[in-house]
Amino acid sequence: MPETTEFTRRRLLAAGALAPLALGASRAAGQQAHGTPLAGDFLLPDPPGEKLRWAIVGLGNFAVGEAIPGFIDSQHARMTAFVSGSPAKQKDLGTRFGVSRFYDYANFDRIAADPEIDCVYVIVPVGLHAEFVIRALKAGKHVLCEKPMASTSAECEAMIAAAKAAKRQLGIAYRVHFEPTNIRAQDLIDGGEIGDIRFVSADHGFNADPAYPPHKWRLEKALAGGGSMFDIGIYGLNTSLMMLGRDPVELSARYIYPRDDPRFREVEGGIEYRLRMANGVSVSGSSSYSWNPYLSQQRYMGSKATLFMKPATTYDRNTITVEGNGPTREIGADNPLTQFAAQIDAFSLAARANTPHKTPGEMGLRDIRLIEAMYTSADNGGEIVKL
Repeated sequence: MPETTEFTRRRLLAAGALAPLALGASRAAGQQAHGTPLAGDFLLPDPPGEKLRWAIVGLGNFAVGEAIPGFIDSQHARMTAFVSGSPAKQKDLGTRFGVSRFYDYANFDRIAADPEIDCVYVIVPVGLHAEFVIRALKAGKHVLCEKPMASTSAECEAMIAAAKAAKRQLGIAYRVHFEPTNIRAQDLIDGGEIGDIRFVSADHGFNADPAYPPHKWRLEKALAGGGSMFDIGIYGLNTSLMMLGRDPVELSARYIYPRDDPRFREVEGGIEYRLRMANGVSVSGSSSYSWNPYLSQQRYMGSKATLFMKPATTYDRNTITVEGNGPTREIGADNPLTQFAAQIDAFSLAARANTPHKTPGEMGLRDIRLIEAMYTSADNGGEIVKL
Protein backbone atom coordinates (compact mmCIF):
# COMPACT_ATOMS: atom_id res chain seq x y z
CA MET A 1 0.00 0.00 0.00
CA PRO A 2 1.19 3.58 -0.56
CA GLU A 3 1.12 4.30 3.16
CA THR A 4 3.35 1.32 3.89
CA THR A 5 5.73 2.28 1.11
CA GLU A 6 5.98 5.84 2.34
CA PHE A 7 6.45 4.70 5.93
CA THR A 8 9.24 2.36 4.87
CA ARG A 9 10.88 5.09 2.83
CA ARG A 10 10.73 7.56 5.69
CA ARG A 11 12.00 4.98 8.14
CA LEU A 12 14.97 4.25 5.89
CA LEU A 13 15.69 7.95 5.48
CA ALA A 14 15.49 8.43 9.21
CA ALA A 15 17.78 5.49 9.78
CA GLY A 16 20.27 7.04 7.39
CA ALA A 17 20.12 10.38 9.19
CA LEU A 18 20.65 8.75 12.57
CA ALA A 19 23.41 6.41 11.46
CA PRO A 20 26.31 8.67 12.48
CA LEU A 21 24.83 9.08 15.98
CA ALA A 22 24.29 5.36 16.29
CA LEU A 23 27.83 4.66 15.12
CA GLY A 24 29.22 7.11 17.69
CA ALA A 25 27.24 5.45 20.44
CA SER A 26 28.53 2.03 19.39
CA ARG A 27 32.10 3.18 19.42
CA ALA A 28 31.60 4.78 22.84
CA ALA A 29 30.46 1.40 24.09
CA GLY A 30 33.58 -0.23 22.67
CA GLN A 31 31.80 -1.89 19.77
CA GLN A 32 33.81 -2.60 16.63
CA ALA A 33 32.48 -3.31 13.11
CA HIS A 34 34.11 -6.26 11.40
CA GLY A 35 33.88 -7.35 7.78
CA THR A 36 32.07 -10.66 7.28
CA PRO A 37 32.53 -13.16 4.45
CA LEU A 38 29.85 -13.32 1.76
CA ALA A 39 27.47 -16.23 2.20
CA GLY A 40 26.77 -17.86 -1.16
CA ASP A 41 27.49 -17.14 -4.81
CA PHE A 42 26.29 -13.91 -6.40
CA LEU A 43 25.55 -13.32 -10.09
CA LEU A 44 27.19 -9.98 -10.66
CA PRO A 45 27.19 -7.96 -13.88
CA ASP A 46 30.40 -7.72 -15.86
CA PRO A 47 32.41 -4.54 -15.23
CA PRO A 48 31.58 -2.03 -18.01
CA GLY A 49 34.94 -2.58 -19.71
CA GLU A 50 34.31 -6.33 -19.97
CA LYS A 51 30.77 -6.25 -21.34
CA LEU A 52 30.30 -7.29 -24.97
CA ARG A 53 29.91 -4.25 -27.21
CA TRP A 54 26.89 -4.11 -29.49
CA ALA A 55 25.72 -2.21 -32.56
CA ILE A 56 21.97 -2.00 -33.12
CA VAL A 57 20.91 -1.98 -36.77
CA GLY A 58 17.54 -0.29 -37.14
CA LEU A 59 15.98 2.11 -34.64
CA GLY A 60 12.28 1.45 -35.11
CA ASN A 61 9.53 0.94 -32.53
CA PHE A 62 10.70 -2.49 -31.38
CA ALA A 63 14.34 -1.45 -31.09
CA VAL A 64 13.55 1.65 -29.07
CA GLY A 65 10.68 0.25 -27.00
CA GLU A 66 11.96 -3.24 -26.21
CA ALA A 67 15.54 -3.98 -27.30
CA ILE A 68 17.24 -0.87 -25.95
CA PRO A 69 15.64 -1.24 -22.48
CA GLY A 70 16.93 -4.82 -22.56
CA PHE A 71 20.47 -3.53 -22.95
CA ILE A 72 19.96 -1.16 -20.03
CA ASP A 73 19.14 -4.19 -17.83
CA SER A 74 21.82 -6.43 -19.34
CA GLN A 75 24.55 -8.00 -17.23
CA HIS A 76 26.96 -8.81 -20.07
CA ALA A 77 26.25 -6.35 -22.91
CA ARG A 78 26.36 -2.64 -23.62
CA MET A 79 25.43 -0.55 -26.64
CA THR A 80 28.28 1.17 -28.43
CA ALA A 81 26.89 1.95 -31.90
CA PHE A 82 23.65 2.75 -33.72
CA VAL A 83 23.01 2.04 -37.41
CA SER A 84 20.14 4.01 -38.91
CA GLY A 85 19.08 6.13 -41.85
CA SER A 86 18.01 8.88 -39.44
CA PRO A 87 20.87 11.03 -38.07
CA ALA A 88 18.41 12.91 -35.86
CA LYS A 89 17.19 9.70 -34.26
CA GLN A 90 20.76 8.50 -33.75
CA LYS A 91 21.76 11.76 -32.09
CA ASP A 92 18.75 11.80 -29.79
CA LEU A 93 19.10 8.19 -28.70
CA GLY A 94 22.87 8.49 -28.52
CA THR A 95 22.55 11.39 -26.09
CA ARG A 96 20.05 9.47 -23.98
CA PHE A 97 22.05 6.27 -23.78
CA GLY A 98 25.68 7.36 -24.07
CA VAL A 99 26.22 6.00 -27.60
CA SER A 100 28.42 8.07 -29.90
CA ARG A 101 29.36 5.72 -32.78
CA PHE A 102 26.94 6.14 -35.68
CA TYR A 103 26.72 4.38 -39.05
CA ASP A 104 24.17 4.52 -41.85
CA TYR A 105 23.10 1.72 -44.15
CA ALA A 106 25.52 2.76 -46.91
CA ASN A 107 28.70 2.86 -44.79
CA PHE A 108 27.67 -0.05 -42.57
CA ASP A 109 30.58 -2.23 -43.74
CA ARG A 110 33.01 0.11 -41.98
CA ILE A 111 32.11 -1.61 -38.72
CA ALA A 112 34.75 -4.19 -39.73
CA ALA A 113 37.41 -1.74 -38.61
CA ASP A 114 35.61 -0.71 -35.41
CA PRO A 115 37.11 -2.45 -32.36
CA GLU A 116 34.24 -1.15 -30.21
CA ILE A 117 31.74 -3.53 -31.83
CA ASP A 118 31.72 -7.25 -30.97
CA CYS A 119 28.09 -8.09 -31.79
CA VAL A 120 25.39 -6.76 -34.08
CA TYR A 121 21.63 -6.91 -33.44
CA VAL A 122 19.72 -6.72 -36.75
CA ILE A 123 16.25 -5.21 -36.20
CA VAL A 124 15.29 -4.02 -39.69
CA PRO A 125 12.28 -5.37 -41.66
CA VAL A 126 12.51 -9.05 -42.60
CA GLY A 127 13.25 -8.43 -46.26
CA LEU A 128 16.52 -6.76 -45.23
CA HIS A 129 17.66 -9.37 -42.70
CA ALA A 130 19.80 -11.48 -45.03
CA GLU A 131 21.68 -8.48 -46.44
CA PHE A 132 22.65 -6.94 -43.11
CA VAL A 133 23.30 -10.22 -41.32
CA ILE A 134 25.70 -11.35 -44.04
CA ARG A 135 27.41 -7.95 -44.17
CA ALA A 136 27.86 -7.97 -40.39
CA LEU A 137 29.26 -11.50 -40.43
CA LYS A 138 31.69 -10.61 -43.21
CA ALA A 139 32.77 -7.69 -41.04
CA GLY A 140 33.79 -10.25 -38.41
CA LYS A 141 30.97 -9.60 -35.94
CA HIS A 142 28.66 -12.02 -34.14
CA VAL A 143 25.02 -11.45 -35.13
CA LEU A 144 21.67 -11.73 -33.38
CA CYS A 145 18.88 -11.40 -35.96
CA GLU A 146 15.25 -10.63 -35.21
CA LYS A 147 12.68 -13.24 -36.12
CA PRO A 148 11.66 -14.45 -38.63
CA MET A 149 15.13 -15.19 -39.88
CA ALA A 150 14.66 -14.15 -43.52
CA SER A 151 12.26 -14.05 -46.46
CA THR A 152 13.22 -17.47 -47.85
CA SER A 153 14.96 -20.63 -46.76
CA ALA A 154 17.62 -19.95 -49.41
CA GLU A 155 18.46 -16.68 -47.67
CA CYS A 156 18.60 -18.48 -44.33
CA GLU A 157 21.04 -21.02 -45.75
CA ALA A 158 23.25 -18.20 -47.08
CA MET A 159 23.25 -16.54 -43.65
CA ILE A 160 24.29 -19.77 -41.93
CA ALA A 161 27.03 -20.32 -44.50
CA ALA A 162 28.31 -16.77 -43.90
CA ALA A 163 28.45 -17.40 -40.13
CA LYS A 164 30.44 -20.59 -40.64
CA ALA A 165 32.83 -18.90 -43.07
CA ALA A 166 33.42 -16.04 -40.62
CA LYS A 167 33.67 -18.40 -37.62
CA ARG A 168 31.12 -16.25 -35.82
CA GLN A 169 27.88 -16.99 -34.01
CA LEU A 170 24.46 -16.38 -35.57
CA GLY A 171 21.39 -16.37 -33.35
CA ILE A 172 17.71 -15.74 -34.06
CA ALA A 173 15.87 -13.57 -31.53
CA TYR A 174 13.22 -16.02 -30.36
CA ARG A 175 12.74 -14.11 -27.12
CA VAL A 176 10.07 -16.52 -25.82
CA HIS A 177 12.83 -19.03 -25.01
CA PHE A 178 13.98 -16.51 -22.38
CA GLU A 179 10.57 -15.34 -21.14
CA PRO A 180 9.95 -16.45 -17.50
CA THR A 181 6.33 -17.59 -17.90
CA ASN A 182 7.12 -19.76 -20.91
CA ILE A 183 10.19 -21.15 -19.15
CA ARG A 184 7.95 -22.01 -16.22
CA ALA A 185 5.47 -23.69 -18.58
CA GLN A 186 8.25 -25.76 -20.13
CA ASP A 187 9.48 -26.77 -16.68
CA LEU A 188 5.96 -27.93 -15.76
CA ILE A 189 5.61 -29.91 -18.99
CA ASP A 190 9.07 -31.45 -18.75
CA GLY A 191 8.44 -32.26 -15.07
CA GLY A 192 5.36 -34.33 -15.93
CA GLU A 193 2.80 -31.92 -14.46
CA ILE A 194 0.34 -32.50 -17.31
CA GLY A 195 1.49 -36.01 -18.20
CA ASP A 196 2.21 -36.96 -21.80
CA ILE A 197 1.21 -34.25 -24.28
CA ARG A 198 -1.59 -35.48 -26.52
CA PHE A 199 -2.50 -32.32 -28.45
CA VAL A 200 -1.38 -28.69 -28.79
CA SER A 201 -3.25 -25.65 -30.09
CA ALA A 202 -1.73 -22.24 -30.83
CA ASP A 203 -3.60 -19.17 -32.05
CA HIS A 204 -2.06 -15.75 -32.63
CA GLY A 205 -3.31 -12.70 -34.48
CA PHE A 206 -4.32 -9.05 -34.63
CA ASN A 207 -6.09 -6.67 -36.97
CA ALA A 208 -3.50 -5.10 -39.29
CA ASP A 209 -3.96 -1.39 -39.93
CA PRO A 210 -2.20 -0.23 -43.12
CA ALA A 211 -2.33 3.37 -41.90
CA TYR A 212 -0.21 2.50 -38.86
CA PRO A 213 3.52 2.60 -39.84
CA PRO A 214 4.60 -0.51 -37.82
CA HIS A 215 1.83 -2.47 -39.62
CA LYS A 216 2.22 -0.95 -43.07
CA TRP A 217 5.53 -2.60 -43.96
CA ARG A 218 4.19 -5.95 -42.77
CA LEU A 219 1.72 -5.87 -45.65
CA GLU A 220 4.46 -5.34 -48.27
CA LYS A 221 6.05 -8.59 -49.39
CA ALA A 222 9.42 -7.08 -50.27
CA LEU A 223 9.85 -5.95 -46.66
CA ALA A 224 7.79 -8.52 -44.76
CA GLY A 225 8.89 -11.66 -46.60
CA GLY A 226 5.53 -13.28 -45.93
CA GLY A 227 2.24 -12.65 -44.21
CA SER A 228 0.71 -13.23 -40.80
CA MET A 229 2.44 -16.58 -40.35
CA PHE A 230 5.84 -14.94 -40.74
CA ASP A 231 5.09 -12.21 -38.26
CA ILE A 232 2.69 -13.34 -35.51
CA GLY A 233 2.00 -17.00 -36.28
CA ILE A 234 5.65 -17.94 -35.95
CA TYR A 235 5.34 -17.50 -32.18
CA GLY A 236 2.89 -20.37 -31.93
CA LEU A 237 4.93 -22.51 -34.29
CA ASN A 238 8.28 -21.99 -32.58
CA THR A 239 6.98 -22.13 -29.01
CA SER A 240 4.98 -25.31 -29.60
CA LEU A 241 8.07 -27.05 -30.96
CA MET A 242 10.06 -25.73 -27.99
CA MET A 243 7.58 -27.30 -25.56
CA LEU A 244 7.37 -30.58 -27.48
CA GLY A 245 11.12 -30.90 -27.99
CA ARG A 246 10.70 -32.43 -31.43
CA ASP A 247 10.07 -31.46 -35.06
CA PRO A 248 7.08 -32.49 -37.24
CA VAL A 249 7.19 -35.14 -39.93
CA GLU A 250 4.31 -33.75 -42.02
CA LEU A 251 1.96 -30.79 -42.17
CA SER A 252 -1.05 -29.33 -43.93
CA ALA A 253 -2.49 -25.81 -44.12
CA ARG A 254 -5.26 -23.64 -45.57
CA TYR A 255 -5.72 -19.90 -45.97
CA ILE A 256 -8.37 -18.34 -43.69
CA TYR A 257 -8.71 -14.71 -44.77
CA PRO A 258 -11.02 -12.78 -47.12
CA ARG A 259 -9.25 -12.99 -50.46
CA ASP A 260 -10.81 -9.71 -51.65
CA ASP A 261 -9.41 -7.72 -48.70
CA PRO A 262 -7.12 -5.05 -50.27
CA ARG A 263 -4.71 -5.30 -47.31
CA PHE A 264 -3.66 -8.73 -48.52
CA ARG A 265 -2.77 -8.11 -52.14
CA GLU A 266 0.87 -9.06 -51.46
CA VAL A 267 0.90 -11.24 -48.33
CA GLU A 268 -1.40 -13.82 -46.80
CA GLY A 269 -3.77 -12.43 -44.19
CA GLY A 270 -4.38 -15.63 -42.26
CA ILE A 271 -3.61 -19.33 -42.22
CA GLU A 272 -4.55 -22.44 -40.25
CA TYR A 273 -2.16 -25.36 -40.06
CA ARG A 274 -1.67 -28.77 -38.54
CA LEU A 275 1.69 -30.29 -37.69
CA ARG A 276 2.03 -34.01 -37.09
CA MET A 277 4.81 -35.54 -35.01
CA ALA A 278 6.26 -39.02 -35.42
CA ASN A 279 4.77 -40.02 -32.06
CA GLY A 280 1.24 -39.11 -33.15
CA VAL A 281 0.96 -35.73 -31.37
CA SER A 282 -0.57 -32.92 -33.43
CA VAL A 283 -0.25 -29.15 -33.24
CA SER A 284 -3.25 -27.23 -34.54
CA GLY A 285 -2.40 -23.58 -35.14
CA SER A 286 -3.63 -20.40 -36.73
CA SER A 287 -2.46 -16.89 -37.42
CA SER A 288 -4.26 -13.83 -38.72
CA TYR A 289 -3.98 -10.18 -39.66
CA SER A 290 -7.77 -9.73 -39.54
CA TRP A 291 -8.70 -10.63 -35.95
CA ASN A 292 -9.82 -8.18 -33.33
CA PRO A 293 -8.80 -7.93 -30.54
CA TYR A 294 -5.19 -9.07 -30.39
CA LEU A 295 -4.93 -12.77 -29.59
CA SER A 296 -2.06 -14.83 -28.18
CA GLN A 297 -3.05 -18.17 -26.70
CA GLN A 298 -1.66 -21.71 -26.51
CA ARG A 299 -3.02 -24.90 -24.97
CA TYR A 300 -1.08 -28.06 -24.12
CA MET A 301 -3.44 -30.98 -23.49
CA GLY A 302 -1.90 -33.86 -21.59
CA SER A 303 -2.82 -37.26 -20.21
CA LYS A 304 -3.10 -35.82 -16.66
CA ALA A 305 -3.96 -32.14 -17.11
CA THR A 306 -4.14 -29.22 -19.52
CA LEU A 307 -1.87 -26.19 -19.45
CA PHE A 308 -3.41 -23.06 -20.94
CA MET A 309 -1.65 -19.75 -21.64
CA LYS A 310 -3.53 -16.57 -22.52
CA PRO A 311 -1.71 -14.32 -23.20
CA ALA A 312 1.06 -16.71 -24.16
CA THR A 313 3.87 -14.83 -25.89
CA THR A 314 3.47 -11.11 -25.27
CA TYR A 315 6.16 -8.62 -24.28
CA ASP A 316 4.80 -7.74 -20.88
CA ARG A 317 2.11 -10.10 -19.58
CA ASN A 318 1.70 -13.86 -19.93
CA THR A 319 -0.28 -16.29 -17.81
CA ILE A 320 -0.47 -20.03 -17.02
CA THR A 321 -3.56 -21.96 -15.93
CA VAL A 322 -3.34 -25.69 -15.15
CA GLU A 323 -6.68 -27.55 -15.23
CA GLY A 324 -6.93 -31.13 -13.98
CA ASN A 325 -4.54 -33.16 -11.82
CA GLY A 326 -6.02 -31.38 -8.79
CA PRO A 327 -7.70 -28.00 -8.37
CA THR A 328 -7.39 -25.47 -11.17
CA ARG A 329 -4.31 -23.37 -10.56
CA GLU A 330 -3.18 -19.97 -11.76
CA ILE A 331 0.62 -20.05 -11.86
CA GLY A 332 2.64 -16.86 -11.86
CA ALA A 333 6.18 -16.22 -12.98
CA ASP A 334 8.78 -13.48 -12.88
CA ASN A 335 8.60 -10.19 -14.73
CA PRO A 336 8.25 -10.95 -18.48
CA LEU A 337 10.20 -7.80 -19.36
CA THR A 338 13.35 -9.64 -18.28
CA GLN A 339 13.18 -11.72 -21.47
CA PHE A 340 14.93 -9.03 -23.51
CA ALA A 341 17.94 -8.67 -21.23
CA ALA A 342 18.10 -12.45 -20.76
CA GLN A 343 18.21 -13.01 -24.52
CA ILE A 344 20.90 -10.37 -25.04
CA ASP A 345 22.97 -11.76 -22.17
CA ALA A 346 22.68 -15.34 -23.43
CA PHE A 347 23.88 -14.32 -26.87
CA SER A 348 26.70 -12.21 -25.40
CA LEU A 349 27.97 -15.22 -23.46
CA ALA A 350 27.70 -17.41 -26.56
CA ALA A 351 29.64 -14.85 -28.58
CA ARG A 352 32.32 -14.49 -25.90
CA ALA A 353 32.89 -18.26 -25.89
CA ASN A 354 32.14 -18.55 -29.64
CA THR A 355 29.71 -21.39 -28.94
CA PRO A 356 26.20 -21.84 -30.41
CA HIS A 357 23.37 -19.72 -29.07
CA LYS A 358 20.24 -21.35 -27.59
CA THR A 359 18.22 -20.28 -30.64
CA PRO A 360 20.71 -20.59 -33.53
CA GLY A 361 20.38 -19.89 -37.22
CA GLU A 362 19.51 -23.52 -37.85
CA MET A 363 16.33 -23.06 -35.77
CA GLY A 364 15.38 -20.03 -37.84
CA LEU A 365 15.96 -21.99 -41.05
CA ARG A 366 13.78 -24.84 -39.78
CA ASP A 367 10.87 -22.50 -39.09
CA ILE A 368 11.07 -20.75 -42.47
CA ARG A 369 11.12 -24.14 -44.21
CA LEU A 370 8.01 -25.13 -42.26
CA ILE A 371 6.21 -21.91 -43.19
CA GLU A 372 7.17 -22.35 -46.84
CA ALA A 373 5.70 -25.87 -46.65
CA MET A 374 2.50 -24.41 -45.14
CA TYR A 375 2.17 -22.03 -48.08
CA THR A 376 2.77 -24.91 -50.51
CA SER A 377 0.03 -26.92 -48.80
CA ALA A 378 -2.40 -24.00 -48.73
CA ASP A 379 -1.73 -23.20 -52.40
CA ASN A 380 -2.73 -26.79 -53.18
CA GLY A 381 -5.95 -26.96 -51.23
CA GLY A 382 -4.51 -28.22 -47.97
CA GLU A 383 -2.57 -31.20 -49.30
CA ILE A 384 -0.31 -33.02 -46.83
CA VAL A 385 3.37 -32.12 -47.19
CA LYS A 386 5.92 -34.67 -46.02
CA LEU A 387 8.90 -33.17 -44.25
